[in-house]
Amino acid sequence: MDNPRISIFTGHFGSGKTEIAINFAINCKKYYNKVAIVDLDIVNPYFRTKDASRILESQGIKVIAPLFANTNVDIPALPAEILSLFHDKDYIAIFDVGGDEIGATALGRYHRYFLNEGYQMFLVINTKRPLTKDTESILSMFEGIKKNSRLEISGLINNTNLSYDSTVEDLIEGQKIIDDVSRQTMVPTRYITGKEKILSGMPEYMKKKAFPINLYLQMPWQ
Repeated sequence: MDNPRISIFTGHFGSGKTEIAINFAINCKKYYNKVAIVDLDIVNPYFRTKDASRILESQGIKVIAPLFANTNVDIPALPAEILSLFHDKDYIAIFDVGGDEIGATALGRYHRYFLNEGYQMFLVINTKRPLTKDTESILSMFEGIKKNSRLEISGLINNTNLSYDSTVEDLIEGQKIIDDVSRQTMVPTRYITGKEKILSGMPEYMKKKAFPINLYLQMPWQ
């Protein structure tokens, strides 16, 4: 894998960024001995990296989550252990960050460390969600994350889906919107994600960016 040591995945609720961050971490573990994933998605009540900690830790991936994660504490404390990932250069570090103001601001606390180390930050987009259904709403989120985190977004990820009712047509239609975002921001689409069966039906020009994922998380009622 040819990636910076630090990768950040951000996006609005329902984007699927946590699922992608988990899959990315598991994939990294195939190539690197020390991999850690940091859960900075402070306000999301459902899909949390910490919820998949058993799976991640069973594969030798270190999980760092805010203190009081998965409780009713409004603003969890961020563990000092996060800083160790910037100092230990042997670690591949993956950050799962909420795309709202709170999440992006939490990320901004480590602004100088990211700049000193180098990083890549991905914006995960699901155009089937109301907050990212069109170019204008995605651009608004894009600029908000940049402002609050004081970091640059280096790649877009098309994760357009309707959960278990997803089709390849959803991804194709989503890509049209994301291509427009890419033209306006000059930020490329890096990955198109989904279950392998769906990705296999994409046009050839989209398959070059395919990143198959497995589903490790479920909503509480599933």
